[in-house]
Amino acid sequence: MLRRILWVVAGIALLGALLLAAGAVAYRDVPAAKVDAKWGTPPSKFVVVDGVRIHYRDEGSGPVVVLLHANYASRFMWEPWAAALKDGYRVIRLDMTAHGLTGVDPTGDYGLPRTVALFAGFVDALQLGRFTVGGTSLGGTVAMHYTVKNPGRVERLLLVSPGSLEKDVRGRSTPREVPRVADLFAHVTPRFFAVGLLRAGYGDPARLTDAVVDEWYEMWMREGNRPAMLARLRQYVSGDVEGLIGLVRVPVLLLWGENNTRVPVALAYEFRDLLAGAPAVDLQVLPGVGHMAVQEAPVETARRVRAWLDAPAGPGA
Repeated sequence: MLRRILWVVAGIALLGALLLAAGAVAYRDVPAAKVDAKWGTPPSKFVVVDGVRIHYRDEGSGPVVVLLHANYASRFMWEPWAAALKDGYRVIRLDMTAHGLTGVDPTGDYGLPRTVALFAGFVDALQLGRFTVGGTSLGGTVAMHYTVKNPGRVERLLLVSPGSLEKDVRGRSTPREVPRVADLFAHVTPRFFAVGLLRAGYGDPARLTDAVVDEWYEMWMREGNRPAMLARLRQYVSGDVEGLIGLVRVPVLLLWGENNTRVPVALAYEFRDLLAGAPAVDLQVLPGVGHMAVQEAPVETARRVRAWLDAPAGPGA
């Protein structure tokens, strides 16, 4: 009986190994050069910052607005905003490491301090003066860290559903535990993973388009991005976000989806109250919209941002 059990266990293990191997072949990395040839056409540009080749786009003229994407996303999420703003603003958006066409960091460091430092180096490489910086989710957290560290460089701060107060990362001094089973993501990644993640972030999943799914999925499959994204998850430490928020000293626009299940709208009001040091805070809640507000409601969010940018910055800017 024991021998039979061992044979069954061995058979299951072998079958699992064969399925994993087949999946790894089916979902193998797409060479970076192939992805870049499709998605990195003009006006895409690249600049090397501390050994990392950063992909970005820089369009329009006028006051500078720099935009930072969410985790798992890329700078492509901002294209509707760029189209709505570039007639009056210089709109810059970039891919952070582990994402988009920037991809891997040769150092293997995807922690928040390194990410903020690379962004600071990018700003210096483009020789930007004072500018508005905006971000959503992870990008909002990076934008806020940069703003606090460089108050003389930032004119205004734009935050869309920033993830800083999420209960599973809030106030942590050590990275959260990511189960080893998650490593399968680096090898076997069906397209429906992207569909599921995006649908969970929409207030109305019916608004999700194939174009958005394709954009996310093709960036995921670029050579090296999937293990780099897992490394970022395992290295992320939020630290004292409440204290950080309280150190913001520039005007803030805070956009939040009413149906945000990942970072509930109740946290929007807490976030607003924590911004006690900001000279002006404009909180706008988007009816029926979820966490991924920029993708779900690109026209409406761009309209609100344009109105805020066009208004006088006021004291502290």
